[in-house]
Amino acid sequence: GAQISEFSKAGGRLTEMARAVANRSRALQAILQSALNIARFASPTRDSHVVCVMSPAGCSHVNGFKVDNWKQNLRVIYQCFVWSGSAETRKRKAKSCICHLCGAHLNRLHSCLHCVFFGCFSKKHIHEHAKSKRHNLAIDLLYGGIYCFVCQDYIYDKDMEQIAKEEQRKAWKLQGSPPPHHQLFSKTSGIGEKYSMWEPTKRELELLRHNPKRRKITANCTIGLRGLINLGNTCFMNCIVQALTHTPLLRDFFLSDRHKCEMQSNSCLVCEMSQLFQEFYSGHRSPHIPFRLLHLVWTHARHLAGYEQQDAHEFLIAALDVLHRHCKDDNGKKANNPNHCSCIIDQIFTGGLQSDVTCQVCHGVSTTIDPFWDISLDLPGSSTPFWPLSPGSDGSVVNGDSHPSGATTLTDCLRRFTRPEHLGSSAKIKCSGCHSYQESTKQLTMKRLPIVACFHLKRFEHSAKLRRKITTYVSFPLELDMTPFMASSKESRMNGQYLQPVDSLNNDNKYSLFAVVNHQGTLESGHYTTFIRQHKDQWFKCDDAIITKASIKDVLDSEGSVAHIHQCSDV
Repeated sequence: GAQISEFSKAGGRLTEMARAVANRSRALQAILQSALNIARFASPTRDSHVVCVMSPAGCSHVNGFKVDNWKQNLRVIYQCFVWSGSAETRKRKAKSCICHLCGAHLNRLHSCLHCVFFGCFSKKHIHEHAKSKRHNLAIDLLYGGIYCFVCQDYIYDKDMEQIAKEEQRKAWKLQGSPPPHHQLFSKTSGIGEKYSMWEPTKRELELLRHNPKRRKITANCTIGLRGLINLGNTCFMNCIVQALTHTPLLRDFFLSDRHKCEMQSNSCLVCEMSQLFQEFYSGHRSPHIPFRLLHLVWTHARHLAGYEQQDAHEFLIAALDVLHRHCKDDNGKKANNPNHCSCIIDQIFTGGLQSDVTCQVCHGVSTTIDPFWDISLDLPGSSTPFWPLSPGSDGSVVNGDSHPSGATTLTDCLRRFTRPEHLGSSAKIKCSGCHSYQESTKQLTMKRLPIVACFHLKRFEHSAKLRRKITTYVSFPLELDMTPFMASSKESRMNGQYLQPVDSLNNDNKYSLFAVVNHQGTLESGHYTTFIRQHKDQWFKCDDAIITKASIKDVLDSEGSVAHIHQCSDV
């Protein structure tokens, strides 16, 4: 009886809130009516270029909800229907939170913020309610995210986020859980399942010793596969997150709880990535909403803030930079990489690029070595001359890559990248041997290869006269030998002519493709997807919230002309 009474009071408060919203000014009603007439009341589209664009300030329709006692009303919803910290509230949620149209408990249940109504998001029952009642906002009862039916997207509001955090912490305290910086949480149920640091007991150690066999991941295993909700033109972020979460060494680092956070606030991107890995490998299949990750990216990389379309390559570099800064020197030791940093990012992604500048008079060589996280490759069809085509253009096999006649290969792009380039009379340098300015040639080679190599195909061309996307098809192999492009193999290339590598047994220079990011569309409007390798020869296509099985042929034929980033791992 007490529980029913509490639920009735909660319902009464929600009803009062709905009445207050209904009594707002006529001018505001007219504005909202106009917006509702043009809204489509559909689920978030996967094509980022047709998602309604919000301003960086956030959703303006929240103001219609923020009237009278809205904070207390929102707290009641979080306490009773979202986080549910006590046993009583969890029972109430289990009994009360069903779709008012079909009676289902699942199907991404949402609650209207303007009245007492629960509806399925997947079956669009909450959409029908929003359209008929003109109630713009609803809350996801699984994750606590706020959805706007006018913007057709999940939204972020500072005040609402603060209330959500406060109520979640209260729920943690009710269950006697430590604060979130001591434990990792997966927000998949009321207040999240705890993923605390595991230390085996004596009994468990004995069991491990007497049972040496371990459970193996089968070819049909889907653990680690999870879709990501598009939060409004965020496919550029989702595709890179999919590639990073399927980077083997990065996965091993985060799942073994190796990061030691020293930041005072909850603004550490590495901690958020750690929680993200827990989400991906928790076994849950429902799409994850990366709103906290997006908020931290906006905080630390302000040039990516807002709901405009962004470049996936630019996000990759920004994310690696922030992760590097937040986990720098986790173990306090110097590392053997060009950055001399022992953080996990530099251990995996940092390589050394050697630049040799040769004087054309005395043939003196000036050498510098710079760290790199990615290699940007020019393509045929750009304003930069592309030279030459590979000797395999007749259909032969070069570097493990069988390609049709005339097709440009990744090897072609790498050969052009590492060929000698005459700088010309307009770019003379002061030679230390001649003690005067002389013409010179410049050649780039790989001094040290990273564990994971990222190849950026320069699809987008920006110049004073031209802005366009280059659609040249590029064929790339599943296996790649980088030996011909090493500084140690420089003498085996004369005047840019290709020679087969002599040391074919050096596995340190051989790579295996495990993630490809693709871009469909034009320079002004497009959408990013990712192909990732789950197991050997097991490929999947990640299109925001949708994960589908893919074949190797799908990967290699996946509009190679729009492949944006290649990530390869050592064999």
